[in-house]
Amino acid sequence: MSARVSGPPDLVEGADASRPLFSSEATTEYFAGAPAREVEACAGMQIKRRVRTIRNTRLILVLAAFAFFACIAPLCARLYVTADTWQRRYVVIATVPARHVALVFGAGLLPDGSPSPMLADRVDAALDLYRTGKVVELLFSGDNSRPEYNEVGAMFKYAVDHGVPRSAITLDYAGFDTYDSCYRAHAIFGVTSAILVTQRYHLPRAVYDCSSLGIDAVGVGTPDWGAYDDGLMASYELRETIADVKSLWDVNVSHRPATLTGAYLGMH
Repeated sequence: MSARVSGPPDLVEGADASRPLFSSEATTEYFAGAPAREVEACAGMQIKRRVRTIRNTRLILVLAAFAFFACIAPLCARLYVTADTWQRRYVVIATVPARHVALVFGAGLLPDGSPSPMLADRVDAALDLYRTGKVVELLFSGDNSRPEYNEVGAMFKYAVDHGVPRSAITLDYAGFDTYDSCYRAHAIFGVTSAILVTQRYHLPRAVYDCSSLGIDAVGVGTPDWGAYDDGLMASYELRETIADVKSLWDVNVSHRPATLTGAYLGMH
């Protein structure tokens, strides 16, 4: 008595050799019924898991690339702007090359409307430049976007109270940021040569922007680290690092005009 051979029809002895092994018909016949449905469901679940894994991996890679760029781009921008301007930045007024104008950037006001400590330090440095003959005119550039907030008015009063003649001072009421101040100094006030006055952490970007916008600029940096609270300086440094990315974009890509432009005025 011969034993019965079981298995998919394609594998049974005597099966039609012209039919391919493991044909879809043969497999369907063998796995007909509940077992076949279980196999198909299991295969479907495995495919879904693989698709989900691939999608999650792609998402993780995209997020990792974004985080890497968000962290590295500002640092690269900071290093580039700092390296590009190092020969034009000074910390001792006596060593700064003479220029016609000192451009002083706004830096906030106290609640009573007087200059903040940082702004007072900048104006004091500009006064030293004027008294030692390094410059012959002062251009104060700051924010006066609201009637109750007038950086340049406070700078003007401070300088006049300390002995600078009014005729030596020009005011730019629309220096809303560093780029705007540099753009307007050249385009509106005709400045072609200047000593920039600001804190050391901010000086690289100031020199980079003004030099890129047509001004033969050098800068003198007033003290910051050690002169102000470390926590405050850390926040300023972080903000400045991010601002360097915007600076590179404004100067090299967008070439935007200042926020507020107008007719040529020239220095007084």
